[in-house]
Amino acid sequence: MILTTMTTNTDEHPETKGASYAPKGLPPKAAIDVKHVILVLSGKGGVGKSTVSVNLASALSAHGRQVGLLDLDIHGPSIPKMLGIEDQKPGVLNKILEPVHVTGTLAVMSMAFLLPDTSSPVIWRGPMKMSVIQQFLTEVNWGALDYLIVDLPPGTGDEALSIIQLAPNVQGAVIVTTPQDMAVLDAMKAVKFIEKLEVPVLGIIENMSGMICPQCGETIDLFGRGGGEKAAEELGIPYLGSIPLDPEMVKAGDEGRPYVLRHADTPTWKAVDLVMENLVNLVES
Repeated sequence: MILTTMTTNTDEHPETKGASYAPKGLPPKAAIDVKHVILVLSGKGGVGKSTVSVNLASALSAHGRQVGLLDLDIHGPSIPKMLGIEDQKPGVLNKILEPVHVTGTLAVMSMAFLLPDTSSPVIWRGPMKMSVIQQFLTEVNWGALDYLIVDLPPGTGDEALSIIQLAPNVQGAVIVTTPQDMAVLDAMKAVKFIEKLEVPVLGIIENMSGMICPQCGETIDLFGRGGGEKAAEELGIPYLGSIPLDPEMVKAGDEGRPYVLRHADTPTWKAVDLVMENLVNLVES
């Protein structure tokens, strides 16, 4: 058992918010004190979704929100590494886990904290994943949160279905893409997946939208720009903004330090901050 009290569940098809996907007999919504649950997902891997999740959560925290960051990429958790907390372990009190705190306003929980080492694989099917997601919600002392940012694995799998079934106050999903046609096509599939689950799509973020030259600071159209915005327009959903590919942001993730907390007033920082402001305006208004 990886968590303190692993439960069992033999249902291979977790309930979702959409009635056509909803078998009976599943657990009720978790009783956690959170105002806004935001799902972050992508149609494919390699678009920088987890980097966006980390910096979005850090930006919200820096602006005074109480934030939880839940890493639900169970098979490939990377959030702790990107925050420099991969060697920490959550405390346990009365069978309740304490999340790892990055700052006084940013708490993190991830499967990575519970594995013997970083190379240990997680070989689970749907029911086990649903069980651990339930425990990450109900058996973790999150405290009172303004936001719970949920970093989901790429694609349209069990984790998204389970969190929508189990988490309260799911405000909607943010879709991360890059400008290339293939990534945008997969992002559009992710949008339709979320819409079928009757969860609002809060908007699209175009990541790696141009590249910040490390020498001159100018923006280079390395992968192109505008694909995410065009997709949002076609689908009739908000476009939350674009974030450039910045070597300093990549370096910050490798070194375990949130970019937005250490690079204020740079073009990339301003881009992330604008995305965060657009999201807050949508959710809190």
